[in-house]
Amino acid sequence: MDSPRILIIPGSARDGSLNRRLAAVAAATARAAGLQVTEMDLRALALPVYDGDLEAASGVPAGAHELRQAIATSDGVLIVTPEYNGFPTPLVINAFDWLSRIPPGDGQAGGLAATANKPAALLSASPGPLGALRSMNFLRQYLQMAFAMLVVPQQFALGRANEAFDGEGALKDARAAQSVEKVIAALATLARAMPTPR
Repeated sequence: MDSPRILIIPGSARDGSLNRRLAAVAAATARAAGLQVTEMDLRALALPVYDGDLEAASGVPAGAHELRQAIATSDGVLIVTPEYNGFPTPLVINAFDWLSRIPPGDGQAGGLAATANKPAALLSASPGPLGALRSMNFLRQYLQMAFAMLVVPQQFALGRANEAFDGEGALKDARAAQSVEKVIAALATLARAMPTPR
């Protein structure tokens, strides 16, 4: 595999989101490293809050199928999430909860099959000093245990993120930029090491 396909998912969609800004830095870093990058807006998937009655009445929403397809056709997934009360955002958890409900059919893998053994990596950003580290650690457990994703050990939490970007959207601190590069490199290395899907 010469150029892994990386799917980047910000865990916040709001205007001015620090994690969207960090995701943009990651995307630019990945492209500079020769990777193919797709960026996904979870809010654009228009997923309602998961409800078993809604699923029974209407099935799994189209947005969840779009997420499944994006993950299935990627070689690695990078999630960049803030912290809501010490936990990953409802936007991320709800999207993956819906994803888990997709059964196989029409020659397509189910949601859990699409994530199984898929390389993943994590970044986070917060105005606080820990940089949303707690949410990353919860998300690591969630993705590994519930979705069988292979989350690389390397991760980076950007603290004081409200002061971390320059006017062009780049990271001011060279060490922070290098930390993002290391996470991207680890994800790319694992993606290259995985068997090519049939």
